[in-house]
Amino acid sequence: MTDEVTFAVLEVSPEPYAVTPVLTARVGVATDGDDPVHAIALRCQVRIEPLRRGYTDEEAAGLLDLFGPRERWATTQHNFVWLHTSAMVQGFTGTTQVDLPLECTYDFEVTASKYFHALRDGTIPLQFLFSGTVFTKGEQNFSVQQVPWDREDHYDLPVSAWRHLMALHYPNAGWLRLNRDTLDALSEFKSARGLLGYDDAITSLLAGHTAQEIR
Repeated sequence: MTDEVTFAVLEVSPEPYAVTPVLTARVGVATDGDDPVHAIALRCQVRIEPLRRGYTDEEAAGLLDLFGPRERWATTQHNFVWLHTSAMVQGFTGTTQVDLPLECTYDFEVTASKYFHALRDGTIPLQFLFSGTVFTKGEQNFSVQQVPWDREDHYDLPVSAWRHLMALHYPNAGWLRLNRDTLDALSEFKSARGLLGYDDAITSLLAGHTAQEIR
């Protein structure tokens, strides 16, 4: 196959009926010739490009754990991997479209979630790096070639889309991962004081710490 295959991200939107938080990337696929493509086993690495947008002081405070203070951003803000995804592209001639699932998490220990949570407005700058295997009809049976290494596209995902997705699955809530010993100690604290849940236990601890600071 001599035809060039290209990819373009057309839209990224929340999947409203998924059990877990998922964004769907609608990707346009095209070849520059008339030869039919039997299928494409498509793979994609999605990266975040933090240098492609600006940040308010409030957002900068939320990004302190990731990039340090602003004066260090020139050396600390690099593109980083968000996720890997894949899909099978059905046979087509000329152009087609395929949906790529982008599974999301609200775990604040995950670098991408920390980044998303810190943003208040604007867009999330994404880079899609495509790879995979293209299957075409050959002279004898199938012909196989790899997706060229330089196939990529950029997309600016509205922060509001990610926040809407999180609110849909975790309304007014978030997730924290705790060490087992910390969780056991928190459980003992909660039970000893007759508190109803872990949220109440943490609120009580924060209130006690604030009271000590005031004194």
